[in-house]
Amino acid sequence: MLQHACRRVSAFASKYTALPTARRTLVTKAIQDLPAWKLGRLNHVAIAVPDMAQASSFWRDVMQAEKVSESVAMPEHGVYTVFVELGNTKIELLHPYGDKSPIAGFLAKNKSGGIHHICLDVPDIQQALATLRASGVQSLSDEPKIGAHGLPVVFLHPKTCGGVLVELEEHRSGSAIA
Repeated sequence: MLQHACRRVSAFASKYTALPTARRTLVTKAIQDLPAWKLGRLNHVAIAVPDMAQASSFWRDVMQAEKVSESVAMPEHGVYTVFVELGNTKIELLHPYGDKSPIAGFLAKNKSGGIHHICLDVPDIQQALATLRASGVQSLSDEPKIGAHGLPVVFLHPKTCGGVLVELEEHRSGSAIA
């Protein structure tokens, strides 16, 4: 799955560089004219799982992750979450909560589960959204919502992110990274 995602990101980059120079210049100029923001670290990779207990056990007992959280219900997002701490980043296990869960639809297409999205830190989610939207990137919602760590998050449409569902999570300087 990860190799597939990398190929899709690479394909997106090659499509961008294949744009006529004038179009690339317009996109670059639009980015330069907006307030600066910096893409931060990889916060987590989210994996949709059909069996949360089995997936938690795999990461704790087989992969020997030192810290695997308890399952937390997040009805407002339609998921149960478990976080696996890896030191420099996390893995987020996602399981459907309710019939309208976005993860239920993903698992209907991918019975064994798989990588659902990546999450990247940004210092100012509103600045990031303004810059990205000016460059043609679409978000799945008009405004950020509060995510699993109690911080603002927004998802970017995979059709405008090289086939990858990207979550941005705001981490202002001085805020604790959960």
